Amino acid sequence: MSDILQRLAEIIETRKPAAGGDPEKSYIARLFQKGDDAILKKVGEEATESVMAAKDVRHGTDPSALVYECADLWFHSLIMLAQFGLTPQQVLDELARREGLSGIEEKANRKLQAREQDEN
Repeated sequence: MSDILQRLAEIIETRKPAAGGDPEKSYIARLFQKGDDAILKKVGEEATESVMAAKDVRHGTDPSALVYECADLWFHSLIMLAQFGLTPQQVLDELARREGLSGIEEKANRKLQAREQDEN
């Protein structure tokens, strides 16, 4: 797979106001300046638009619309990760950790871990 996620993450880091990103010239810098809530709202909007595009594809719309919306969702998710000091590699590592695990088993393990933390 391409290293586009890493390249985008690096660009996003340079757009943070603390790194010199200018909100007057950069959409990403403007989002960072607005803060967590604006970034989270945008991720939610893009997720909803992706779902709606998938429903349209189900009914015969050109699938490229879904690809476009997913690209927007992934892009804004990268901004969200950067806002909280996380990287796409951490997400990829988590996906690799889950590889070969049953989704049902993985979810049960998360519930068990949460219960154990609550007891401590």
